[in-house]
Amino acid sequence: MQVKRGLFMYAAVLAACLICVGSPALAQQAKIGIMSVQRVLSESAAGKEARNLMDAKMSELRGQLNAEGQEIVALQEEIEKKSSAWSEEMKQEKRIEFQRRRREFEAKQEDAQFEMKGLQEKELTPMLKALEQVVDSYGKANNYTLILDEQSGVTYFSQAIDITDKLIIELDAAMAGQN
Repeated sequence: MQVKRGLFMYAAVLAACLICVGSPALAQQAKIGIMSVQRVLSESAAGKEARNLMDAKMSELRGQLNAEGQEIVALQEEIEKKSSAWSEEMKQEKRIEFQRRRREFEAKQEDAQFEMKGLQEKELTPMLKALEQVVDSYGKANNYTLILDEQSGVTYFSQAIDITDKLIIELDAAMAGQN
């Protein structure tokens, strides 16, 4: 996926350069914009709402896992401190209990990661689809030849062609219309 995206961006930049070099008349008409998807996601109203929701869920899950993790650490410390006074049978029971609880804890950690990934996908997918439509309509309405994400390998661009702020406004309007 990254390779395809990289090749696409390389081809798009190369095409824009060829247009600009190939014909001075076309070079004056070529209009290129740069945007930051990351900034759109973090500064738009929908992005902030999604971030707050994900942060709240992460805090909830982290609280649950921290409490259980502390219990496991306490059990391990108990085993280390008291095992010399226990019978072999008791030592074995405590070791088995510790291993079982540790495995359950690791499974819960994986479940929490999976849950967070699903929540992130659920929250961001509609926003990214809306952003794609916003960029498309904004590009057409403002006669852009090419709009690139700054993370696509662009090594330099003038801030004058950064249209992120305008796209945030457009996305906020589009997302408000969906709610």
